[in-house]
Amino acid sequence: MVQLDRRSPNQVLPLDPRRAFFLLLLLLAVPGRGLKVQHKFVSHTATNNFALDGTGGKIYLAAVNRLYQLSGPNLTLEVEEQVGPKEDNPLCHAPQLPQASCEHAKKPIDNYNKLLQPDPDQGILVVCGSVYQGFCQLRSMDNISVVAVAFPPGAGGGDGDQVTVFPSMLNVAANHANASTVGLVLKQSGHDTRLLVAATYTGLGSPFFPRNQSLEDHRFENTPEIAIRALNARGDLARLFTFDINPSDDNIFKIKQGAKERHKLSFVRAFLHRGARPPLPPSRPERRKGASSGRSSSQARPGGSSLPRSAPVGNGRLLGSFPSLPLARPLGSSYAYLALNSEANAREKESHSHSLLARICLGDPAEATTLNDSGGGGGGGGGSSSNGETKKLTESYIQMGLQCGSAGPGGVTTGAAGGDFFNRLVSVFPASAALQVDPGRSSPPEPEELLFGVFEKASGTGSPGFGGRQAPQPAALCVFRFAEIEETIRVARNSCFVAPDAGLVTVLDSVVQGTGPACEKRKIQLQPEQLDCGAAHLQHPLSILKPIKARPVFTWPGLTSVAVSSINNYTVVFLGTAIGRLLKINLNSSMKMMSKESVTVAYGEPVHPVMQFDPSDSNYLYLMTSHQIARVKVAACDKYTACIECLAAADAYCGWCTLETRCSLQHECAHSDESNFWISASEGVQQCPSMTILPSEISIDKENQGLIIQIHGNIPSLIGMEMSCDYGNKIQTVAKIPTDSLNQFVYCNFLPREKYPAFPSNQDHVIVQTAVRVNGKNIVWANFTIYDCKRTGNIYPKTACINCLSAKWKCYWSIRKYACVSNASECEDLIQINNSSDCPQIVPASVVPVATGASQDITITLKNAAFVKELPLECHFGTDKLLEAQWVNASAVQCRNVLLHTSEERHHFPVNLQLKGKPDRFIDSPQMMTVEIYNCATGSTDCSQCLGREDQGHQCIWSESSSSCRLNTESLQILGVCPPPEIRKIEPLNGTLEGGTLLTIQGRNLGRRFSDVINAVKIGNVKCLPLQDRYIVSKEIVCWTGEAPEEFADVVTVNVSREGKSREQFSYMLPVVKLMLPSAGPKAGGTKVTITGNNLSVGSELRVLVNSTKECSSLSRTDTTIICTMPGVEFTTTVQVCVQFENKSCIGNNSTFKYEKNPSIIDISPKTSHISGGRIITVKGNGFLMAQNVSMAVQTIGKEQTNCKVHTDTVITCPSPAASNLTTVNKPAPVDFYINGRLYTDDSLYSFEPLRETIHISKFHLEYFTDPQFFTAKKEKWIKHHPGEPLTLVIHKEPDHLGLESNEYEVKIGLISCEIQIVSDKVIHCSVNESLNTSERQLPVTIQVGKFIQIIAMLHLGGSETAITVSIVICSILLLLSVVALFVFCTKSRRAERYWQKTLLQMEEMESQIREEIRKGFAELQTDMTDLTKELNRSQGIPFLEYKYFVTRTFFPKCSSLYEERYILPSQHLNSQMGSQIQETHPLLLGEWKIPENCRPNMEEGIALFSTLLNNKYFLIVFVHALEQQKDFAVRDRCNLASLLTIALHGKLEYYTSIMKDLLVDLIDASASKNPKLMLRRTESVVEKMLTNWMSICMYSCLRETVGEPFFLLLCAIKQQINKGSIDAITGKARYTLNEEWLLRENIEARPRNLNVSFQGCGMDSLSVRVMDTDTLSQVKEKILEAFCKNIPYSQWPRVEDVDLEWFATSTDSYILRDLDDTSVMEDGRKKLNTLAHYKIPEGASLAMSLTDKKDTTLSRVKDLDTEKYFHLVLPTDELNDNKKSHRQSHRKKVLPEIYLTRLLSTKGTLQKFLDDLFRAILSIRDDRPPLAIKYFFDFLEEQAEKRGISDPDTLHIWKTNSLPLRFWVNILKNPQFVFDIDKTDHIDACLSVIAQAFIDACSISDLQLGKDSPTNKLLYAKEIPEYRKIVQKYYTQIHDMPPLSEQEMNAHLAEESRKYRNEFNTNVAMTEIYKYAKRYRNQIVNALDSNPTTRRTQLQHKFEQVIALMEDNIYECCSEA
Repeated sequence: MVQLDRRSPNQVLPLDPRRAFFLLLLLLAVPGRGLKVQHKFVSHTATNNFALDGTGGKIYLAAVNRLYQLSGPNLTLEVEEQVGPKEDNPLCHAPQLPQASCEHAKKPIDNYNKLLQPDPDQGILVVCGSVYQGFCQLRSMDNISVVAVAFPPGAGGGDGDQVTVFPSMLNVAANHANASTVGLVLKQSGHDTRLLVAATYTGLGSPFFPRNQSLEDHRFENTPEIAIRALNARGDLARLFTFDINPSDDNIFKIKQGAKERHKLSFVRAFLHRGARPPLPPSRPERRKGASSGRSSSQARPGGSSLPRSAPVGNGRLLGSFPSLPLARPLGSSYAYLALNSEANAREKESHSHSLLARICLGDPAEATTLNDSGGGGGGGGGSSSNGETKKLTESYIQMGLQCGSAGPGGVTTGAAGGDFFNRLVSVFPASAALQVDPGRSSPPEPEELLFGVFEKASGTGSPGFGGRQAPQPAALCVFRFAEIEETIRVARNSCFVAPDAGLVTVLDSVVQGTGPACEKRKIQLQPEQLDCGAAHLQHPLSILKPIKARPVFTWPGLTSVAVSSINNYTVVFLGTAIGRLLKINLNSSMKMMSKESVTVAYGEPVHPVMQFDPSDSNYLYLMTSHQIARVKVAACDKYTACIECLAAADAYCGWCTLETRCSLQHECAHSDESNFWISASEGVQQCPSMTILPSEISIDKENQGLIIQIHGNIPSLIGMEMSCDYGNKIQTVAKIPTDSLNQFVYCNFLPREKYPAFPSNQDHVIVQTAVRVNGKNIVWANFTIYDCKRTGNIYPKTACINCLSAKWKCYWSIRKYACVSNASECEDLIQINNSSDCPQIVPASVVPVATGASQDITITLKNAAFVKELPLECHFGTDKLLEAQWVNASAVQCRNVLLHTSEERHHFPVNLQLKGKPDRFIDSPQMMTVEIYNCATGSTDCSQCLGREDQGHQCIWSESSSSCRLNTESLQILGVCPPPEIRKIEPLNGTLEGGTLLTIQGRNLGRRFSDVINAVKIGNVKCLPLQDRYIVSKEIVCWTGEAPEEFADVVTVNVSREGKSREQFSYMLPVVKLMLPSAGPKAGGTKVTITGNNLSVGSELRVLVNSTKECSSLSRTDTTIICTMPGVEFTTTVQVCVQFENKSCIGNNSTFKYEKNPSIIDISPKTSHISGGRIITVKGNGFLMAQNVSMAVQTIGKEQTNCKVHTDTVITCPSPAASNLTTVNKPAPVDFYINGRLYTDDSLYSFEPLRETIHISKFHLEYFTDPQFFTAKKEKWIKHHPGEPLTLVIHKEPDHLGLESNEYEVKIGLISCEIQIVSDKVIHCSVNESLNTSERQLPVTIQVGKFIQIIAMLHLGGSETAITVSIVICSILLLLSVVALFVFCTKSRRAERYWQKTLLQMEEMESQIREEIRKGFAELQTDMTDLTKELNRSQGIPFLEYKYFVTRTFFPKCSSLYEERYILPSQHLNSQMGSQIQETHPLLLGEWKIPENCRPNMEEGIALFSTLLNNKYFLIVFVHALEQQKDFAVRDRCNLASLLTIALHGKLEYYTSIMKDLLVDLIDASASKNPKLMLRRTESVVEKMLTNWMSICMYSCLRETVGEPFFLLLCAIKQQINKGSIDAITGKARYTLNEEWLLRENIEARPRNLNVSFQGCGMDSLSVRVMDTDTLSQVKEKILEAFCKNIPYSQWPRVEDVDLEWFATSTDSYILRDLDDTSVMEDGRKKLNTLAHYKIPEGASLAMSLTDKKDTTLSRVKDLDTEKYFHLVLPTDELNDNKKSHRQSHRKKVLPEIYLTRLLSTKGTLQKFLDDLFRAILSIRDDRPPLAIKYFFDFLEEQAEKRGISDPDTLHIWKTNSLPLRFWVNILKNPQFVFDIDKTDHIDACLSVIAQAFIDACSISDLQLGKDSPTNKLLYAKEIPEYRKIVQKYYTQIHDMPPLSEQEMNAHLAEESRKYRNEFNTNVAMTEIYKYAKRYRNQIVNALDSNPTTRRTQLQHKFEQVIALMEDNIYECCSEA
């Protein structure tokens, strides 16, 4: 495949290469365009490591003192475990060592994670920390809080010996925060797991060792730099973490003590590698041949194409710290690589860090098996691998340098050249990618194994590591070939032993386990495996002296990590940076960068060196920053909307999905693996689909049959697809493709003429966009033009011929018609005009100006006049008057006696020739000829202006006597002298000696023409040079002043034949600059400087220059000062500042300005504020004294910027802004600072970035909370105080999250401060030390926090006479009480009598009131219901549920856990989803039968056979009876089975009916012998539930067509009536109800309110909504939603918690209304819910309701609120009976609660009509729709009763009632949600229970025995029950009298019902569920089939066994797999 360099303009669209190239540059500059952070998780402490479980299902994150287990991909927290701090001392042994003690003091030490390695085979997670000498734990991968294997173990094996624990088993990882540790889990077939660990030495002599006098070092002996340890958690635990391979050898790499200082190793990463192989052939064919190139193997995993996802070789695999690699590497992986740095020696000045790559052989599979043997003895033998001896890791250890910065001989030789070396390795990543080694090679390169590394320039002291990076260093990306690495190793070993070369390789003599002092020549022939891995008899370990070199591919400051993927012939490199950004660069095979994108992951947090692709979806990348882990999508292709934009981005992941016309990842595009369906970026933008239309220009007069469309670019084969041509506006025509055109040509029928688009005004053509539409999608577009030549001539009437013949399309000029035509046949002239140059046209000529009103003759010359010779013409001058034109000769005409007028100074009239009698037909005039008419009396106010018009040809003369200008009609000689010039004003009045000042002179008679004033202006003797373009005749002269020798002042003179002088003098001055302050400021600019001096206001133009290049802005000046704002610069520097006057020399008195580093903000505190603002925020940093002004702004929430105060160079204080957007409260809001008017940005994060982000990211955040709330100790509003006494206030505070300090409170009593003494979280104590003597007797007690002020009480000041007054009052009260008591005693009996009489009167009044209330209520409800009925007719009608949802809800109400109602409602937002059908998901609704494909054949055959058995009548009856005989087959199972059978047999209702009848016969037989009246009373058998379902199916039509409307109206009426009174939101009790238990037994006065509500949704913008003033805000929202959404189903309504209600109290004030807020009142210790009355919302108030993202969680919990804490209308009952009643209760009218039972009657009477209508609809028979099923079933019951001799009519009545009214209608009445999409509230449910009870009583035959103690539910409708019974009896009689139905008629009716709802349900799922019962009771069913003669004869039991055999191994196992 051809590789394309996206930066070359030749590779983009050839039609416009500049445009495409600009687009590419634009894409390169946009950050984050192709990357998207999907999910984040933030750790409370700094992160250390992370790992994946291999499938991406779990992510493990290790942080300081914390372990997190997260679920993928959302990064949600599953488990959190605290692992530190621990009591420890680095000089002590780990406490797990039982024999060790420590004399050093221990203290809590943070536990830094050093190693995090999962081992999925053993299910363990290796977790090593820095405490306890680098101790490791083995935790469970399923739950990291569980320690899977306790280590060290307490005892050994079976012999009971005590296990010995050595320090080397415990000291695994590095024990310091900044010391590195890397590791790999090694797993091979049949052998124990091993752990490779490499850790930085932290013992004595290292910089990590504690600086004290102790020489005790536990690290040297016990912790080697590299070790391979045992990790078999299932074997002998005594060997865990040991590294001995036999009794005498350890499998370790340890540097000698004396060499530690020279060899400071810092490990970067460990990874496995199989070894380079010859490059593989391309994994997929070429794209042009149709194969997919979107998913190369390396896209799915970071290892490249040679690394398959699973790695089976034999039965083993290798697992490493590169978690996605081990799963991807085959078992044959041979090497473990360690990337490390040898740090610089601090004692040696010339010492530098250098990067190393070390390799250890793990052997081939056979050798690796011996190597990893964990047996104790290890096996003897020789030195070869064939005899099984395991060799030490040092035998194969070899290391080499990696050098990034110099040219490599065979490595990467292209890329960014640079002379600098990047000497410190930061991160590595092995991957497979295509690399062009030979530039001259024509064929594309094949993928090979590469090592990508990020290097940085480091100082000699090294780097503190991840998270401790102070200043980002220059960094580079280099690429190394594994083939070169391996070849270098082979050459080095050969040079050591065969041909020693001291300059090439050496033996590492610094290693304890090394052998041999140096390389020496031996007479041996090294085998290939010995060249690769060495041997025990050869010197080892080795170090290659010459590094492998590579040039940087990409340079960028602060790179910290790398991950690589190879896809679509690109190498995609992801690079993390030190400031928390992720870069994505696309490289071609030459490693040239094609594109770059970036995204900020975590602002200011460095990215960890290890990044991993998601194993389950390689389009996502996991990366970690210092406090976060993030999942980043590697490409956001959907942001590119056009193909050119998509492919020009050169994003390897993105391509153009041709038939879907979108940019996408390849796997997101349908059929992307087929040819041309998906175009990759590597194919180039020239492959984007485009098309050409033939012809592209069509005349409107031409009949067109079709278009030919030629398609270019990549389009898949369209043959066989549905195609059309789309012309827009829903106009489409048929499109066809010739079979041999290969997609190049498409033929379309043309647009019908009547559908041509309208031509735009003043345009002779219209452009039509046409698209080729494939499968309903437009895939390619182009335009063609429809033109009209007639319009061409009409639009350009003055150049009709020229425009006609020069049009872009073919038009013809008809001389005869003198018009433009589109058809040459219309030109019947003998002579034709073919070129526009041949058109007759006026030759423009100049005409002498003529005075207004003067007559003249105008001659017009014509070109090409032969074509119009002798045609009658008329002269047209743009006026209504036309003059006849006379032909003078063959080429000229004359307009005679032309008389034109104007009132203007001059006016140009157009001169045109029009064809006589043909309006708008003109001789062409391409260059308009005009005649000038002038008026001397206009525009000349003085002599110079008047006479100056002579130059314009105007014959004007000035009359001095009348001071006016007039026409020189007498041809008088014009006098040449005017009055002398009059100078009225000069500006400015001064200028510099150098001149150049722009002097403006205004006046009269300042010359007739410019030539008069050229040398006429002087200032004294100094000339002033006039500017011609600024000269206004006679009025104004603008001139440049000349240079003056010295300072002077003089008048300005203008000498125009006569001299005029100015009244004011112009002064020449010398400006002087003395001083500029301040002389320094931040380099960001914004510093206001003041320049002082003298004469600084001189001249007309002034600039302050900075280094002669930049200007000081916002300049203002006086005579002595200039103030301006300094610009910003990029670097700190000192600049020269000077003042330039009039663009002359710059003066500055050597003024300089020093640009310093910008002020730096480190932190702000506190980080919270209350919404009123004003809290003092302390800002810490440095350099603040340079700031002249600082302001603070809070994004999204703050109202306005607040001004800050600079205190010191390091401290600023800022008041927090008040919050304006209360919806974002409790969310951290970004904070910005403006220093000297410039937005503050952190230089440390941006100064080193080559390309700054255009989007500013705030570093600091402020979280807003509600204002604090205060109250007095007893919440009293009045506090009494005597002046002169000490006053101490105790103020209580509600808990908050602000953390206020004592100095933030200010308490005042009036204007006197109260000194705060004690402050706690809940209480504030303050005292007043001065006298409160004042004339005012009441003082407010206020507390202020910032800008929040609250008055908490009023202080009442009492006098000294208070005690005497109190005594007198008490005595008077006692005397009065005595008199009152006597009076009460005397009148008590009399009052009782009056009370009795009053009660009687109240009862009479009450009866009258009830009658009146019923009458009014019914009339009002009737009106409302009439309106409702009209609304239903206008809207979409009653919200019936579809049949399938009705069936699933009635069949499976809650009988089975599997089939419980699972209703998934649509989005609750009012958007485009409004009006969509309700979406329910139910397993039995029609859909795909989801079973694994490998199980499908057997399961489909088994289900088919089982279906055949169920359709066998004998089998099914035996099957049902067999199940019902089982004791554990519960009622729930019976109901479930019956419903499943109904679904399975729904398509054969006639068969289902016959089965039901047979089972009913058996049931009747069983019931007849006992009590037949009890039959069908309950649902305890399968057949009873089958009957219920049968009734539901058969009665659905009746329910929908007859009963639905009255039932729905009754529901609406109930809701309307309930809402007319008060409803308690917490208890649910209401004033109007049918159920006594839900009656509000209080007299709550409620007044209606009509509110004007606006709400964008439901098709209405605003409505008037009626509510009650006692309604809570949730109730108000419900009523508003009901008003707006009454025409749509309830499931599509927004929920109450989804909307906000806002009241606009005034034009400027608005409030969000809530049930509970800070204004809620307390009564009797309970908080009352807010109501409309609480907010005092008046009648007609304006409210707005809107959707909100932040749900009000209180609303969903109102009914569940604790009644001990909250109430709405009434307090709990037990409180009402309490003796200690509240003040409010004590004044409540004392009435009996039972007196309110009359409201039940009121409600009943109001609803009576609607209930009657419903019962009549249920119990009536329509002539057009007789109830056939009811007739059939009642006849069946009568037949069965007759057969059994049952003649009791009551028994038959009960059977009928139990089968229809009780079994069906009562269920429907109680559950309207089965039928309608409505909201059934608990209160409506209670009312429906009363109605259902009335219906049951009406259907019963027993008389009701009612008394005073009977429940009101029975009493309420006792009067109507007899009438209802008559209706029921009549209904049963009518059914009986109907003509009987034959079986054929009933079967036909049932077949029609089956056909009507065919394919609504998934019968396979039903069959599968029935089979589970058959499986469970297999033996019992088989026995029952054997026992039945009929089934035994037909061998049904054997067929049943066949079903079991087919299904037995699939239904459970396969489904579990699924």
